[in-house]
Amino acid sequence: MSEKVGTTALTDPATGLRALALALAVLLAGCAGVADNNRQISLPLPLPVQTAHDGMSPATQREHQRILASYGGVYVDPPLQAIVEQTVRRLVAASERPELAYKVTILNSPAINAFALPNGHLYITRGLITLANDKAELASVLAHEMGHVIARHAAIREDQARQAALISHVVSEVLSDPQVGALALAKSRLALASFSRAQEFEADGIGVGISARAGFDPFGAARFLTDMQRNAAVKKSGGRDNVRTVDFLSNHPATPDRVQNALANARQFSGPGAGQRDRNEYLGALDGMVYGEDPSEGFVRGRRFLHPKLGFTFLAPPAFSLDNTAQAVLGLKDGGEEAMRLDVVGVPPEQSLPAYLNSGWMEHVDRSSVEAFTVNGFPAATAIARGKDWSFRIFAVRFGSDVYRFIFAAKVLTIEADRAFRESVLSFRRMSLKEAEQVKPLRLKVITVGPHDSVHKLGRRMAVSDHKLARFRVLNGLGPKDRVKAGDEVKLVVE
Repeated sequence: MSEKVGTTALTDPATGLRALALALAVLLAGCAGVADNNRQISLPLPLPVQTAHDGMSPATQREHQRILASYGGVYVDPPLQAIVEQTVRRLVAASERPELAYKVTILNSPAINAFALPNGHLYITRGLITLANDKAELASVLAHEMGHVIARHAAIREDQARQAALISHVVSEVLSDPQVGALALAKSRLALASFSRAQEFEADGIGVGISARAGFDPFGAARFLTDMQRNAAVKKSGGRDNVRTVDFLSNHPATPDRVQNALANARQFSGPGAGQRDRNEYLGALDGMVYGEDPSEGFVRGRRFLHPKLGFTFLAPPAFSLDNTAQAVLGLKDGGEEAMRLDVVGVPPEQSLPAYLNSGWMEHVDRSSVEAFTVNGFPAATAIARGKDWSFRIFAVRFGSDVYRFIFAAKVLTIEADRAFRESVLSFRRMSLKEAEQVKPLRLKVITVGPHDSVHKLGRRMAVSDHKLARFRVLNGLGPKDRVKAGDEVKLVVE
């Protein structure tokens, strides 16, 4: 998490769990991403003040700072930045609006996302950059975002949002029949959603045209969209996408539809193989890049979370999968019957932790269950809160000047589950200096395939905890039956 949460972060246990579930399953509204639940949420660590770009309005500066806070700040890599900016310049010159000026910021996040502000500020995550395999794929994403700017989609969305808000007001305050009102509101939201999907397809078409005219392989968009689809499938099989939500307001078309649309657009310009890909130059720029979570934001290693900069670690309950996000560390147990959230709040030193648990930031707390204790020498308190469908075991641990909140939720708070929650909190401890120094980020290493290498052999070298072969294929744009040949350059994840 990049920011501390306020003391009113959760007001109702049932609402709190829904928010937790949504945080695990819902993609940020960036248009290039697919459901990517690895979006970084580090524990609150003040980010260095970033100087806003010259010429930004106050509103744009605020939005810029919000984006930096949500995505881990700026990823500083001058050679990589130069390649991205060079690509943007080629695209701008070939676009329908060559007079527009764009400013590109690489975000220090493993999420696969990119988006643009109406004034031409482009944002792209290092996670997206590492997934791409050549300049044409990178160009397809940047050109897609330019398409949104050229088509003024942001302004159109604002108008649509105002219309939806007006309909919502009419529904809630004018119509007397709740069923009719709900139907009208649903129809307005569906109209907004379908319009957003149309915007995405329009931006895809504009982007492919820009890329082709700039001399890039127009099929880069279809390849990259396919890789995003495969990446989402691997993450789903890894247990990260267990939460199911119906999101009919999603502004992302189904990836298979976008792939077919991208292919159709590309065929209008040339056949396969036309245009530049510059794969080797692009991969050379990726060599040594941070992969996954940044050390300053904390690491997930299986069930263990480590934050060397803040100096603490803890172990999640058995069968939990963890996600490190920008607001909290989130966890979900296999089957979805239990979940957890760890975040940080500021609590006045003079306020005791039992008093904090009773202060009203969460409703339905059983006051008789409040208990003070210590966790490896740190003051702590716990209590139980019960909602309609879920029960919560909450903990507060004072560590330095902050208070860390563990919020565990269970459909049925059994003795065994409650014991597992407590044991997880009891594992919270300070990391030693030696431990903190030994925690290193994963990085990309670009290697040349040898005569005896195979996909299976290279996949085993991936320094990831699960699905090594599948992740190697996704990272290198390889389909289920694709092979590597001697002399190819490929990406590996290494310690």
